[in-house]
Amino acid sequence: MTTRTFKAYTPGTRQKIALTFFDITKTKPEKSLTKGFQRSKGRNNRGIITIRHRGGGHKRRYRFIDFKRNKREINGIVSSIQYDPNRNARIALVNYEDGEKRYILQPEALKIGTKIMSGENAPLISGNSLPLKQIPLGTEIHNIEIHPKKGGQLVRSAGTSAKILAKESNYVTLRLPSKEIRLIHENCYATIGRVSNSDYMNICLGKAGRKRWLGKRPAVRGVVMNPCDHPHGGGEGRSPIGRPRPVTPWGKPALGIKTRSKNKYSNIYILKSRK
Repeated sequence: MTTRTFKAYTPGTRQKIALTFFDITKTKPEKSLTKGFQRSKGRNNRGIITIRHRGGGHKRRYRFIDFKRNKREINGIVSSIQYDPNRNARIALVNYEDGEKRYILQPEALKIGTKIMSGENAPLISGNSLPLKQIPLGTEIHNIEIHPKKGGQLVRSAGTSAKILAKESNYVTLRLPSKEIRLIHENCYATIGRVSNSDYMNICLGKAGRKRWLGKRPAVRGVVMNPCDHPHGGGEGRSPIGRPRPVTPWGKPALGIKTRSKNKYSNIYILKSRK
């Protein structure tokens, strides 16, 4: 069990569920693979807030993650499993035979001392990265490229994996964690296994302050605002929103409206849309 509960010593620990971090083997990151990281806090290049409810939070250092896995046919050994404040999955430090060190996303089955490799001839074991055409049907994969040599962009969150359903012509059919079924070119690389830290979904923060540590600011319901601040606002006392459907602060429908462009280039590759 990777989560722990707390007795109600304080109101903040009554509902609190936290990770145990028993899988972490090294606390300080590899200095050569980190840099200072100033988050945007929801603001654009002019300093105007474009995403609300972001700001504050604990200082972080960014870890460079090898999403491309472009060290081909070179063995690497996993030396440590580490925490990354910028993502909900664990990361693994890999020492390669030529002396280079890199971080990768840790699959669930990857342990310290395991040998991993990237390339067309890599064995079919968890943590190895191969082209989709070399991976058999039914295999769980993550860190999937959308375009060859661009680096993994899909399925990188804790506990997620995609499954290979079919192969036809130059494309491979995948079922993504969102239940979307889409085509990816067979030369795109993917890593075998499921992303680690699947118990992340069971966390309960327990108090508002813990949310602030993560850099998330309070959100206020529109129905308690004034009409000049939100379309749901106004009225005497507790009152309904007064509209046929909920809307955003800018008057656009808030629930159930599809926002994906009808002319997006990748629509032809999606066989079944996500739920």
